[in-house]
Amino acid sequence: MDVEGTHGYRDGYRDTEAARPPVPRQSPPCAPPMPPGPPAPSLVTWLRTPRIAEAPGIYAYGHVPRPPEQPDRIPDRRLVGGAVLSLLGAMLVWSLLWDAPLNLIAVIVPESWWLGGGNEYRAALFSYSMYAVTALAIVWIFGRTGHWREVLRRYVVAPLRRPAAAAAATASAAEPDPQHDPVGWPQLRAAGQPAVAERLAAEARSGRMNDVDYVRLHRAWHSVQADPSRLDAYCDAVLRQGAAACIHPSGARDLPARAARHDLFTAQVRIGSAASSRRNPYAYRGAGIALDPALLGTSAVAVGPPGSGKTRHLVRPVVESLCLQALAGTAAVIAVGATGADFGPADAFDVVIALGDPNSAHDLDLYGGTSDPDEAAAILAAALLDGFDGPEADPRRAATALGQLLGPYRAVHGRFPAVSELRELLDARPAALAALREALDEADEHAWARELAARERQAERPGDIGTLLADRIALLDRPAFAGFFDVTGRTRPFALRSLEHPLRVRIDLPGRGHAEASRLLTRLVLAQFTAAATARTDRSLFAFLVLDDAAHTVTAEAVRGLQRLRTAGAGALLALRSLDEVPETLRSALLGATGCRIALSGVTTWDGKRFAEAWGTTWVEESDVTRAPDLSGGILRRTLRGIRRLFTGEAATTESVTVRTVERERWSASDLAHSVPPGHAVVSFTTVDGEHAPPVLVDLRG
Repeated sequence: MDVEGTHGYRDGYRDTEAARPPVPRQSPPCAPPMPPGPPAPSLVTWLRTPRIAEAPGIYAYGHVPRPPEQPDRIPDRRLVGGAVLSLLGAMLVWSLLWDAPLNLIAVIVPESWWLGGGNEYRAALFSYSMYAVTALAIVWIFGRTGHWREVLRRYVVAPLRRPAAAAAATASAAEPDPQHDPVGWPQLRAAGQPAVAERLAAEARSGRMNDVDYVRLHRAWHSVQADPSRLDAYCDAVLRQGAAACIHPSGARDLPARAARHDLFTAQVRIGSAASSRRNPYAYRGAGIALDPALLGTSAVAVGPPGSGKTRHLVRPVVESLCLQALAGTAAVIAVGATGADFGPADAFDVVIALGDPNSAHDLDLYGGTSDPDEAAAILAAALLDGFDGPEADPRRAATALGQLLGPYRAVHGRFPAVSELRELLDARPAALAALREALDEADEHAWARELAARERQAERPGDIGTLLADRIALLDRPAFAGFFDVTGRTRPFALRSLEHPLRVRIDLPGRGHAEASRLLTRLVLAQFTAAATARTDRSLFAFLVLDDAAHTVTAEAVRGLQRLRTAGAGALLALRSLDEVPETLRSALLGATGCRIALSGVTTWDGKRFAEAWGTTWVEESDVTRAPDLSGGILRRTLRGIRRLFTGEAATTESVTVRTVERERWSASDLAHSVPPGHAVVSFTTVDGEHAPPVLVDLRG
């Protein structure tokens, strides 16, 4: 049963599997093992746990909002100290006034009141009443002075209320409202499918269903609501297979191992906890920090030196989360990194492309699966230019030059040229151009013949961009890449146009000796991903690209592509060691095009300056203290101050405090470079709906 229509994506690379012998999938040998994640709660507990999305980036699962901020709240030490001092003062006053109340009242009231009219009980009652009135007056005065009401509320009433509230919450979670209990699948019961709901509820309570199954079946039910013709197939599959219905085409229902904390109900992955620092917004202090498609849909850039934890604390959790969402049928992920990058075990991916490795079972389509020469030329131009080539390397000129070759070649051969053939054409080899010209004449393709003639004329001019493009494409025309980027039809290389299916793709770039080729391939994947994601007709599936090393990848076209991803239900994560790996003219543009900005510990002040400019300023209260010599008082006070100065060596001074509101940077370049502890990062969030969150100091190890 194919409720989602996702089973057909295997056709995009089945021929490749037949052409290349499959190899056992193993984890990269040089990837350090990740510690096992915390034990997962039972599905029933997981579903019934409340989720409070208080602000963007807060981990909603089990989150308990902080009480409202009280700017005038008395600190604990001051409150307790004042209460103890007031208690001692009350005891001292009571001891001094032990007999004073009676003596004072004896002067005011008649003596007969004290005698009680000859009745000793009345007399005793009056005397005790006077003592009680005096004691209550002392308690009231010193109680207000020592803030004893706040002491009782904070240290007596509040602790007593917490267990009662926890017990009420536990009872509510144990016996929720049947009409709203997610374990019972109320949406299916409301739709008139009680048998299907009972089957799924039994699977959840028995432990045969996990969180991936729940989200996958929930999404499948939404697709049924959009297309009622699928209802019978859905119900039949659930009644026969239970939690295994509508399974991912790979047959997997979970990842081999999880290294991070995930909440698939909200599609969040926890990356750390906000530090309890006054620099953090009050609502974030101590809260878990997480990423989800609503944030990643605005794309993210992470900058930090080697060893700062980009891959371990950011890239790996994000890739793992998107892989889980792909198994649930809600996302597609492309992870690109060097051989050995810690993306998790190879079994966690559907397609593993090891470029430059002859044992790779899959290949990559050089042209992204497109049949349009202009689109293929634009993609290749974005990949072959790295942004550092100067103004003469105009992407439009490059796309025009490539289009003048790709269009004629496809017109006569029915396919695009291979790497070696494209290199010869860009080099303007006479034999290659003559052969193509003759083929065009034989096929009566006169329009394309004029395009080719224009390319030949431009190739004769000094400074033609074709020479630069030929040098760049030559990086892929090497023995290490023999057999890759096949265009002859012997295999069907993987094309990024398969993003309409819940795919998990991992691309391993070649290692040593091919640094420039790896950067070219990274730009190629980024350009293909941008073109494929924005061209999708069905954007309900969240598509995401992870670049573990985005050095020399960002170009002007790439920045514009990142901006278009936000409205296409897609995003990208770019990890950089420094902003120096981005052309200077594009550094601010890159931070402006991404909604999530992450500065890890160890960034330089030059990088910190760019982040500080992107995060802007805020209004804060600043106090100025002015000290001046104390010249007040008479002879006695001045004498005492002179004696104090004689013994202490310090003159008595007076202080005046001036409080004003000034505009300051949220995080200055110096703070980012020197005040972010190891294992921490400063993170800002923006949702696809435009909601902003100020930068937050996050402990990535928390």
